[in-house]
Amino acid sequence: MGSRGKGRTVLEVGADGVALITIINPPVNSLSFDVLYSLKDNFEEALRRNDVKAIVLTGAKGKFSGGFDITAFGGLQGRQKDESKPGFMSVEVITDIFEGTSKPTVAAIDGLALGGGLEISMVCNARISTPNAQLGLPELQLGLIPGFGGTQRLPRLVGIAKALEMMLTSKPVKGQEACDLGLVDAIVSPDQLVSTARQWALDILERRRPWVVTLHKTDKLEPLGEAREMLKFARAQVRKQAPNLKHPLVCIDVVEEGIASGGRSGLWKEAEAFQALLHSDTSKSLIHIFFAQRGTSKVPGVTDRGLVPRRVTKVAVIGGGLMGSGIATALILSNYPVILKEVNDKFLQAGIGRVRANLQSRVKKGKMTQEKFEKTVSLLKGVLDYESFKDVDIVIEAVIEKVSLKQQIFADLEKYCPQHCILASNTSTIDLNLIGEKTKSHDRIIGAHFFR
Repeated sequence: MGSRGKGRTVLEVGADGVALITIINPPVNSLSFDVLYSLKDNFEEALRRNDVKAIVLTGAKGKFSGGFDITAFGGLQGRQKDESKPGFMSVEVITDIFEGTSKPTVAAIDGLALGGGLEISMVCNARISTPNAQLGLPELQLGLIPGFGGTQRLPRLVGIAKALEMMLTSKPVKGQEACDLGLVDAIVSPDQLVSTARQWALDILERRRPWVVTLHKTDKLEPLGEAREMLKFARAQVRKQAPNLKHPLVCIDVVEEGIASGGRSGLWKEAEAFQALLHSDTSKSLIHIFFAQRGTSKVPGVTDRGLVPRRVTKVAVIGGGLMGSGIATALILSNYPVILKEVNDKFLQAGIGRVRANLQSRVKKGKMTQEKFEKTVSLLKGVLDYESFKDVDIVIEAVIEKVSLKQQIFADLEKYCPQHCILASNTSTIDLNLIGEKTKSHDRIIGAHFFR
């Protein structure tokens, strides 16, 4: 057994000569550095031992691996760029030791095989999965790209188009779909998973099944000219849908490097790109958001009391200026009925006109049909008083930064809105306690900001 800390792997050799290496790092068997070094130690031990014929890799308690330990990213981001990074492990360890093994390896996948977990499994000569296992590469959600060879091996297993879809959308596939795609080789029930994987590994050893090295596969790759056209189209889609994001384009570039120059060249480009992206502001921000969301999922006195989120069915926006009309636009684009309130008809019509102009701009750019425009704009209702506020779930105030005006608005909102209604201000300069000074509703007054 190799172990250098909390996370570890365990090596057990059966009478059949198959070494079972199990990843143990609760709750999702994440690939911390402790786990990766332990895995390296156990792989090397299995390769040295004469009583080991083949290797099966699995995860403890029904989960293969949820991927690289995200808590380690913060430390990595704080180091100098010229220091060694985990991306290089994809070549020096994962490829040269795990994939370059002289003994057949099979991954037995249950529960989760995400990110680095799926990448480790793709190094194996075969993958056996349960029907409901989830397999995917979600790294782009964190402003990164796969860093353990996923950009090179996934296209070789499922084809370029599907690989790009899985990486760019970060959407996982279930076991059966993965099998249909060629990502896994067989689907079995959880109670048959390890035994099937053991026999599969022995079958590879005895040449009853093919000994597949994923990085060397080319049958799923389109001819270079056709592949480049597919990648060109993918870039155009990314620029259209996410014009300010760099990492999706980097991912496509890395995939192209592997197709044009070979898998190993692609691995090195992936490693360098991963290292650079890890230090980007986008990645730092998205990783911060990930932990912030996870932190707010467990709030003492809220999440531990069985409370469930209240469904928002109607929103009100006060103020139809540039900010208010922009907020109203964002809300109706998300299919929320919106009440837009102004102080007089002239200002109200101007605000509604701004919302309509925002939507018409999308029509002109081909991002929205005229039919969709009409349906979306119908969600907006303009008013001059608070009579329609009796059933709103949240109000967002977006008027000028004048304390007395905001105080009066919130005092009025307290009178007309239901008790459950959230009272939000878009202010960026005024203390919320000061805004709510003339109300008794301090517990439901919040700040709300919108960005694009």
